[in-house]
Amino acid sequence: MGKQYWKPGNMLYPVPAVMVSCGRPGERANIITVAWAGTVCSEPAMVSISVRPERYSYDIIRDTGEFVINLVTKELAYATDYCGVKSGRDVDKYQNMHLTPLPSRHIAAPGIAESPLNLECKVEEVRPLGSHHMFLARVAGVTVEEAWMNESGKFCLNETELVTYSHGEYFTLGEKLGKFGFSVKKRKSKD
Repeated sequence: MGKQYWKPGNMLYPVPAVMVSCGRPGERANIITVAWAGTVCSEPAMVSISVRPERYSYDIIRDTGEFVINLVTKELAYATDYCGVKSGRDVDKYQNMHLTPLPSRHIAAPGIAESPLNLECKVEEVRPLGSHHMFLARVAGVTVEEAWMNESGKFCLNETELVTYSHGEYFTLGEKLGKFGFSVKKRKSKD
């Protein structure tokens, strides 16, 4: 088996494709598509997003100290791509993509009602890292779509056809291979 050695690069794929909404009071809210988003800590609940300083949403997030991470489904893939290639300086992304601003409970920035899950975030730190600056944020609130709750009260997020981004392409999540701990779970013997 042959291997090639490349220069350092970001090849940690797949990653979640998310729409991050933000806004200043009295101004039109905006949406930026981010593929560099992730979990940082579970207690307290913290996440990060990385944004280029020249992006329109960068100053909004830095000035307000808040944003909403909106998970993306197959149904939202077209809008997700659009919000990643069009600038909020020039277009109203909510209007053009027929998205509904969802009022947040803990911050002023709206979420996206069509998303199955919205994370309201408050920035705790901005870390300049080079081409992107990382916003470390505390999750202040979570909104979930009731349509994805089953009869026992479980949120069935994995049934929403979540979208990932890998090497310039969008994909939906695929086949379930197991659940956490399946590799060490004791199997019942067939005696």
